[in-house]
Amino acid sequence: MYILWFLCVSFWFQTDRFEEARHKMVTDQLAKRGIKEKSVLEAMRKVPRHLLVPESQKDNAYLDRPLPIGQGQTISQPYIVALMTEQIHPEKDMKVLEIGTGSGYQAAVLAELVKEVYTVEIVSELGKKAKSDLKELGYENVSVKIGDGYQGWAEHAPYDAIIVTAAPEEVPKPLLDQLKEGGRMIIPVGPVGQTQELLLVEKIDGEIKKTKKSLVRFVPFTRSPQAD
Repeated sequence: MYILWFLCVSFWFQTDRFEEARHKMVTDQLAKRGIKEKSVLEAMRKVPRHLLVPESQKDNAYLDRPLPIGQGQTISQPYIVALMTEQIHPEKDMKVLEIGTGSGYQAAVLAELVKEVYTVEIVSELGKKAKSDLKELGYENVSVKIGDGYQGWAEHAPYDAIIVTAAPEEVPKPLLDQLKEGGRMIIPVGPVGQTQELLLVEKIDGEIKKTKKSLVRFVPFTRSPQAD
């Protein structure tokens, strides 16, 4: 009986601690740094980031920094996730493509905001784990594919918006083709291991408009060895 009571108290303490840290993250790291969209702030307040990082990183889940998630990949700092999400102007009826599933955290945030999320991860181990974790958390509007993100996911195109969480040296043409008219893509672009530009790419009357939003540093955009 005492052991059961202890486990219950421990679980409550852990849950309460992470919830408090998540609220503080939204207030101090996001709202105070210029994230204004209420729906984005609410989604970031709701998604349990500590359940989408490795066990060794749980205590760091709500710190303002990227975290390692294995296989040489990282999860972006919360501010960058919020910034990129805000830039696509998420709406409840939207269909969004994410390139670079990673831990599944960005996909979970999007799932709180839009109708459908399609996410592609080239690292099989990460993609499988993210798919399992997202399902366990109840996100039924997220579809995960293991594959070369450069090619996007043409089967479900066109997309209202695209978020890319790794940095190619130029915007992949297949992603431009899969972006619908009036759509928005947010993508880091630049050389490997150097500072990159976070670009907002818009398709307007068939033309592509690119706007620089910030300087960032993302992991490189990985392609399949068999890719052309």
